[in-house]
Amino acid sequence: MLPNTGKLRGCTLFITGASRGIGKAIALKAAKDGANIVIAAKTGVPHRTLPGTIYTAAEEIEAAGGKALPCIVNVREEEQIAEAVNKAVQTYGGIDVLVNNASAISLTGTLETPTKKVDLMMSANTRGTYLTSKICLPYLRKSKIGHILNISPPINLNPVWFRNHCAYTISKYGMSMCVLGMAEEFRGEVAVNALWPQTAIYTSAMDMLGGAGVEKQCRKTDILADAAYCILTKPKSFTGNFVIDENLLREEGVKNFDVYAVAPGHPLLPDFFLDVDPDTLAMKMEAHGASPVFREGKKQDLAKHEGPDKTKAEGPERGKHHVHFAAEKSGGPVVETFKIIKGAINEEVVKSVQGVYQFELSGEEGGTWYIDLKNQGGSAGSGEPPGKVDVIMSMSSTDFVKMFSGKLKPTMAFMSGKLTIKGDMALAIKLEKLMGQFNAKL
Repeated sequence: MLPNTGKLRGCTLFITGASRGIGKAIALKAAKDGANIVIAAKTGVPHRTLPGTIYTAAEEIEAAGGKALPCIVNVREEEQIAEAVNKAVQTYGGIDVLVNNASAISLTGTLETPTKKVDLMMSANTRGTYLTSKICLPYLRKSKIGHILNISPPINLNPVWFRNHCAYTISKYGMSMCVLGMAEEFRGEVAVNALWPQTAIYTSAMDMLGGAGVEKQCRKTDILADAAYCILTKPKSFTGNFVIDENLLREEGVKNFDVYAVAPGHPLLPDFFLDVDPDTLAMKMEAHGASPVFREGKKQDLAKHEGPDKTKAEGPERGKHHVHFAAEKSGGPVVETFKIIKGAINEEVVKSVQGVYQFELSGEEGGTWYIDLKNQGGSAGSGEPPGKVDVIMSMSSTDFVKMFSGKLKPTMAFMSGKLTIKGDMALAIKLEKLMGQFNAKL
């Protein structure tokens, strides 16, 4: 790990989203130098599922050797940002560093993303970063080490990073465009850089997105804290950079990256927005006995099923069942998988799920398949499902079999572009939870 040098002693860092996760890790690293930390975050009272508040973070920061100023800040609210900045200046005499870490995420397609979610991501990620930077800049320009650090990715225009979560990508790239613009606008006065992880980082958000066991494929927040510390202790001439944590730390002489892993030696998931060689990655993961859940990048096949909207039957066909059960087909992996799924369906499962799922599979045994966990006693097979479809999932036949046998996590398949989902995301998540029952039989 990167040792502290004391260079941030007495400096004031304004960190958004610092009550937990990456923001808090950066705060604790700076606190070891004796820095002043302004914890600008929304959580003032304990959240029902997420750990930490601005006050518990303040206790940890002070225990680590720093000073803490907890402030309730929603970066969507300009007045709250301005009030916290004024408190910081009154308390510590100025602001030396701004870390724009607060961010919102919804990994949903264009038609599945409610306007409210779009507004949240745009206003928290892009607008929040822009406003917080704007309000802090007069004080950053007066600082000897004035620095803005955005936790945002390099701008990668590969369409794979847009097709499944267009709104989220736009909002994160908006943060990165702030780096491009402000680095030039304030060159020589304030350094402006971006930092992004090489691999998935284990946080509360990743826990929700990846499900049980995902932490083994992640690194701890410590790696981003060390990389951020390295950036923030560089001169102002280091500006306009899109830094990847592992690359920077290697340049700084760090050789042992196992210390950052949640499960040392376990294969790691690459993070969003970074193209990797899918074959190389798959071989590395399989060598460690893991499922290569990310195979995307520049070599990815971007072909997409463009059939008609089948979420509802039309005209005289409405209400008719066009069903050819898997049991009627000769057995391949998909057919065998559906046989097992049919055998696992019962009234209790149907009652608890109440959803109809359609699968558009490509490759061998491709075509339309379905699982009906809503009507009568439930059913599964090939062809179009009975009645209205709640969720449509598109993927390859191979990945479908892997997903239902537990070798490929649905959430990871979705995040990596292997799986596209249209319809009710809550029902999609219900199916993922149900897959555990199928895994044991496949």
